[in-house]
Amino acid sequence: MSARRLAPFWALAAILVLLPAFGAAGEDVARRREAGRAYFTDVVLIDQQGHEQRLWSDLVENRVVLISPFFTHCEGVCPKLSATLGRLQDRLGDRLGKDVLMLSITVDPARDTPAKVREYAAQLKARPGWLFLSGKKENVDLALTKLGYYVDQPEGHSNLVIVGNERTGLWKKAFGLASAEELEAVLQSVLRDAG
Repeated sequence: MSARRLAPFWALAAILVLLPAFGAAGEDVARRREAGRAYFTDVVLIDQQGHEQRLWSDLVENRVVLISPFFTHCEGVCPKLSATLGRLQDRLGDRLGKDVLMLSITVDPARDTPAKVREYAAQLKARPGWLFLSGKKENVDLALTKLGYYVDQPEGHSNLVIVGNERTGLWKKAFGLASAEELEAVLQSVLRDAG
């Protein structure tokens, strides 16, 4: 992997390492939140229902999230990862959308229009709380860069998922092709984190 492609990964790794360091006192939490807002930005994405979602304010701030890359015409890891996330949403039950959001962000926004993403989400029987995100290419590319997911070619996307608890500052990466049970264990550890 080239240094250029690794740069966003190292930037995200740095912010994920720094965020927990600010978690002790109220003013430290405020500084951590400001660092998160500055890093992630409020770039606007579009979910499968056609609603605008701001990356920081609507999707990450004060939430537990599981974030994964995908594209609708993928014939590689996406079908397996999406099937695993479908099983995970079933295991989460009514906690999905209440305790945790699952965010799947396309790495091919030029082809994956909001309408195409809506069809894909419907095929997977995505329930409320599992958002499939697309939007303007420059917006999606910025979000992907911030998350360390940006790639020049969709087929080169990562098979890692990011699981984070913004309230406590705990962020983990997990192998997206693991079983639903293994991903749930990572997610539960992040949900249980007290900071």
